Amino acid sequence: MSCQHDYSTCDPQIAQLADLFHLLGDPTRLRIVLACMPAPIAVSEIASTLELSSSLVSHHLRLLRAARIVKSERQGKQVFYSAADAHISGVLNDMLEHIAEPATGTEA
Repeated sequence: MSCQHDYSTCDPQIAQLADLFHLLGDPTRLRIVLACMPAPIAVSEIASTLELSSSLVSHHLRLLRAARIVKSERQGKQVFYSAADAHISGVLNDMLEHIAEPATGTEA
């Protein structure tokens, strides 16, 4: 049975989605994912760009990779990270566009 309309039948999917949003709810992790979206980027470059330690970036990248939010690719001695797929990039780009929209005045 599809869970498109009846969310009570797909608790594992809801829990997985909630975990994904929880990971992305951390500002540091979100900044790291956004840094990975334009092009593959090395840990040291992410750390430098975001003014974070490489060890902190690596810690967050491990969590993000385990959740399939980012993917890694080794090139020589360096590992480059990018958004896992177009779904991740699309969701984040759509949400960035959403928050950039002016308020319509119909909010409660």
